[in-house]
Amino acid sequence: MPENLLPVIPQTITVHLGPPDSPAENVAVYFPDYVRNVASSEIYPTWPENALRANIYAIISFALNRVYTEHYRSRGYDFDITSTTAFDQAYVKDRDTFENIDYIVDDIFNDYIVKGNSIEPYFAGFCNGTTSVCPGLSQWGTTELANRGFTPIEILKYYYGDDIRIVENAPFMTVGESYPGVILKLGDFGNNIKILQTELNRISRNFPAIPKISEENGIYGPDTENAVSEFQRIFSLPVTGRVDKATWYKIKQYYVGVKMLSDLVSEGVSLSEVQVPFKENLKLGDSGIEVRVIQYYLNIISYFNSTFQRLNFDGIFDSATENDVKKFQEYYGLPVTGVVDIKTWYLMTDVYSASVATLPPDYSGGYSKFYPGYFLSEGMSGQDVTDLQTYLSLIGRYYAAVPEIPVTGYFGPQTANAVREFQRLFGLLETGSVGPVTWATIAEQYDFLLSEI
Repeated sequence: MPENLLPVIPQTITVHLGPPDSPAENVAVYFPDYVRNVASSEIYPTWPENALRANIYAIISFALNRVYTEHYRSRGYDFDITSTTAFDQAYVKDRDTFENIDYIVDDIFNDYIVKGNSIEPYFAGFCNGTTSVCPGLSQWGTTELANRGFTPIEILKYYYGDDIRIVENAPFMTVGESYPGVILKLGDFGNNIKILQTELNRISRNFPAIPKISEENGIYGPDTENAVSEFQRIFSLPVTGRVDKATWYKIKQYYVGVKMLSDLVSEGVSLSEVQVPFKENLKLGDSGIEVRVIQYYLNIISYFNSTFQRLNFDGIFDSATENDVKKFQEYYGLPVTGVVDIKTWYLMTDVYSASVATLPPDYSGGYSKFYPGYFLSEGMSGQDVTDLQTYLSLIGRYYAAVPEIPVTGYFGPQTANAVREFQRLFGLLETGSVGPVTWATIAEQYDFLLSEI
C-alpha cells in the first residue's frame, strides 16, 4: 500500500437523480461518462477549447471533492452526488454528449485541481455567471478569458487564486466507502485508527471538550477511547467508546465541516495528515513488522487447524507465507489472491482471537500466554497487563537494559518505559505499546529464561 491515502479517480460515481431528500433513483455511472454528461449539460460545445478545458477541470474536481469528503454518505445517504444544480452539478440521465467535449474528457478525466499544499480535490464551485453569480468560476466568463488568450490553468487561477495547480494522471480504481466494516475499539490497531485519531484531534480544536489524543499512532488506546466517548456525548450518539458506522461517519462529517473541505476557502488536507503507519495489501516480497504479525497469527491458528503450516517468524513474505494466506482465504471463503487486503486482515484477526478464546486459562504450550488479541498501551489495566508485567519483571532481572517493574495490573509510565527499552534491545519499533510482535518476543524471552532457571 502507498504510505499515504491520496485521492484516486473512482471507476463509478453514484448519482441521485434529484434533490438529496427526494425519492429519486440512484444510478451508478462510469466516471468519465458522468463528466461527459455534466459537461454537455453545463457548457456549450462551441466555446473556445481552453474555456471548455477549464470548465471540465472544475466539473471533475467538484465531483471528486464530493466523493473524497463523502459529503452525502457521511450524512446517511447512499449516493455520492445529486443531479441538481441547486446542490451539485447538472446530470441528465441518458442524454447525448458532444464529440469535442468527449475528446477533452478522455484526455483529462483523471486530472483534478488542488489548492496550495492541500491534497484533496478542490471544491471548484462554479455558476453560469449570467442568471446566477457566485464567488467561484463563471462559466460564461471563461469564454471571454479564453478569447483573450488565457490558458486553462490561467483561467482557473483567475477565479480560484494563483496557488491552484493540476494533479495529472491520478490512479483510476474502484473506490468503496471509507468505513472499514468492523467496529473499532480499545486495543485495535491499524491505519483506520490513525485516520480516526487525526480527524478527532482536528475536531477538538473547534470542540475543546473532546480530549486530545497524545499520539496519532494507529493504536486505539485509552486516550482514543476517551476522545471517542466525548465526541459521542457531544453529538448525541450512544456513548460506547467504540466506533461503529454511525460514529465513523459523524466524525467524518464534522471533520469535513471544521476544515471546510467542501468550500472554496477550505483549510485543506496536508500530505502529513494522510500518512499512515502500517502497510496494507501485503504480498509476496514484502517485509516488515506487519508481515511478522500475519505470520504470528497464522502460526497460532495452525495449532487449531492443520490446514496451515508453521511459518518462519521472520517478517519476510515468502512463498510459504503466501501459500498459507491462500489456504486461509480459501478455507474462509475469501477471494484466493495470496494478498492480505483489509478483509483478509480483519478476518484473520477475528479467527486468531476466536481460536485463542477457546483455550483453557494459562494454556499456550509454554510458560507464557498467547497474545491476548488486542494492543496493550498506557492507561490500561487488567489480567493481561498483570501477565505482561510479570514477564517483563523477570526479563528485567537478566537484562540490565530493561528496568524491573512492579506487577500492579496497571499499565503506567514505568511499564511503558520498560516496553520501550525491551523494544530497543530487541530491534523492535519503539512504541511503548505491546502488539503481537512485541508480545511474542517478550513471551519468547520469558519462556527461555524460565526454562533455564
